Amino acid sequence: MEIADRKETLMVRHADLAGSSFEGVSMAGAAFRDAAMRETSFANVNLSDASFAQMNLSRSRFEDGVLPGCCFTNANMAGAKFDNVNLTGGQISNADLNGLSISDCRFGTMRIDGILVADLLAAWRKVS
Repeated sequence: MEIADRKETLMVRHADLAGSSFEGVSMAGAAFRDAAMRETSFANVNLSDASFAQMNLSRSRFEDGVLPGCCFTNANMAGAKFDNVNLTGGQISNADLNGLSISDCRFGTMRIDGILVADLLAAWRKVS
């Protein structure tokens, strides 16, 4: 199914949307719950204040999007990729970050366990 150049309100329940592609759309405030969306592409998508609960988003891609206020609760994000997305003000808690890689990012006032990342990196560089 393709929806293009229209404003639509969708209600999707208990669906398998794996492999779907969302491009250049506003999904601000959207609520997703208990759905399979693995290997889904979100390109240039506004996900402000969207919520994803009990979701499988493994190996999904988020590119060139805005995500302020976006909430992922009990979501499988294994292998997900975020490239050129705005995560300002985001929060990660109770997460498995094993193998997570962060590169070419602006840390600004980002903190880990209350400590500025810039300070952590400066201390690490000092002893390395």
